[in-house]
Amino acid sequence: MAPRKRMAMHDHAAEAALFKRRAIFTFACVVVLLTVLFSNLYQLQILSFKDYETRSNDNRIRVVPVAPSRGLIYDRHGVLLAENQPFYALELIPEKASDIADALDRVSKIIPISAEERENLIESLKFHRRFKPLTIKNRLTEKEVALFSVNQHEFPGFSIQAGLKRYYPYGSLLTHVLGYVGRINNRDQAALQANGQWHNYAATHDIGKQGIEKYYESLLHGQPGHLEEEVNNRGRTIRTLKSIAPKPGQDIYLTIDLKLQQKAMELLDSRRGSIVAIDPRDGGVLAMVSSPSYDPNQFVHGISSKAYSELLNSRSRPLINRATQGQYAPASTVKPHIALLGLDDNVVTPKTRVWDPGFWQIPNVERKYRDWKRWGHGWVDVADALIHSCDTYFYDLAYKTGIDKLSNFMTQFGFGELTGIDINEESAGIMPSRDWKRIRYNQPWYIGDTISVGIGQGYWTTTPLQLANSVTILANKGERFVPHLLKSIKDDTRMVDTPADKMPPVVLNNPKNWDVINLAMKDTAHKSRFVDAGYNAAMKTGTAQVFSVAEDEKYDADTIEEHLRDNALIVAYAPYENPKIVLAVVLENAGWGGVNAGPVARAMLDEYILRDNPPGDTAEPKS
Repeated sequence: MAPRKRMAMHDHAAEAALFKRRAIFTFACVVVLLTVLFSNLYQLQILSFKDYETRSNDNRIRVVPVAPSRGLIYDRHGVLLAENQPFYALELIPEKASDIADALDRVSKIIPISAEERENLIESLKFHRRFKPLTIKNRLTEKEVALFSVNQHEFPGFSIQAGLKRYYPYGSLLTHVLGYVGRINNRDQAALQANGQWHNYAATHDIGKQGIEKYYESLLHGQPGHLEEEVNNRGRTIRTLKSIAPKPGQDIYLTIDLKLQQKAMELLDSRRGSIVAIDPRDGGVLAMVSSPSYDPNQFVHGISSKAYSELLNSRSRPLINRATQGQYAPASTVKPHIALLGLDDNVVTPKTRVWDPGFWQIPNVERKYRDWKRWGHGWVDVADALIHSCDTYFYDLAYKTGIDKLSNFMTQFGFGELTGIDINEESAGIMPSRDWKRIRYNQPWYIGDTISVGIGQGYWTTTPLQLANSVTILANKGERFVPHLLKSIKDDTRMVDTPADKMPPVVLNNPKNWDVINLAMKDTAHKSRFVDAGYNAAMKTGTAQVFSVAEDEKYDADTIEEHLRDNALIVAYAPYENPKIVLAVVLENAGWGGVNAGPVARAMLDEYILRDNPPGDTAEPKS
């Protein structure tokens, strides 16, 4: 009989101890895991609640910027110069249209769509979200809008949308003053980002490009509003949660007198040239015309390459603002300033006389500098020299004065420097000096250079605005203002006038010399264009050579090309006793200043001085 196996005995105490240890370990693990779980829940639900709520809302709520309406621009009398007009555009939401190609073919029978436009649209659809609207055509006419509206039921997904665009009701009349707005390009975007202003243009497509529109962009643009929309996970709008209205741009009033501006453009009659009129009492620009001009409205919606190329390559250079960028030899229009220097520096006195045989020579030099009157003026003093524009007198005066004093003195009248007018398109011109010629040409200054400067020729160039500004200082007897176009700003509650910006005055050693020069300019006007004006004016004409004529040759306008003929200039102000308008006129290649520019100046002053006060009326002219 086989032996019986021995039964193994369990150690219950050991097993119980093992179980207990395992249970405690398991419980500890559960506690740790629960602690981690609740810690994470606390972190997510309590500590990070705001952060995740914001992230969730960003995914659920879309902020849509709303563009502000642009501020309006008026003239000094409240005439609207730049407005916002509604425009209509045809838009398509692709997901709502079944056969887009066929739909475009049918739409084009109502609203013309060229083959090129159609091809571009088809290409754009490849990268466009199907639930977002796509612009098919801009600037629809009222007839096109009406025709499409009647047939809109046949075109699911297509709709007419309205908006506002800048419009200039006077077209080319004020282009070089107002400038224009155009679509924001990469350069504009970079500038806005650098200035921290890009967020204000999220809903805006246009920005001021030139003139007043650009200079006062911060006033005219306004502040954008926004809509908060709830969207689904595909970006479709479910509902609008909140709406913040945009703040429109401020309206601005200019110093421009529209009637005077219109008169100036009428007088130029498409000729190349410029007219600038300034109110000497505060430096406000009454009129500033550059001719020829162009219609700024074509830039608002985007000018075609062909049209822009024609403007850019035109020999008449309509894109240039001749009033502030055109650089012309001032010729005899600056003789009053040079005579003033001679008097105040005691180089001459009011009674000093110079013999004019029709030419002048530098001592011990054979070359003759010809007077415009070939047989000369005889004996002339400073008043005679200004009235008859005697070149010989000013050759001699410039020689005795020297370029250093000439340059320094003329700089006080703004020559060779920016005037500071509130548009960006301005040139400083050239007030030549020894240092300027050394830097520009690496050449020394010669006495002959000074002689040419003495009659406003040679290297000296100025803009019509600088000319008008310099005569304003003469009329004001040294008082100086910064020329400006902004008169006042209007917001929701009030209109605020902008103060005139004064500059340090021109101070003479003998203030009586102002009267000597201004009286001579008055006599000049009385003996020529303004003898029967009904008011007292002061003036000085100028005829600027475009190219040099040899010493032994005679200038003959009939035998040279038109673009090489002399420029005609005139400066004037009125009334003489209490100046209210200062004028500068430049006509390119028009010939003799008095004959050609004179009538323009007379008509301009008549328009302004006699507008509300016909001849014989003693009342003060309105301004």
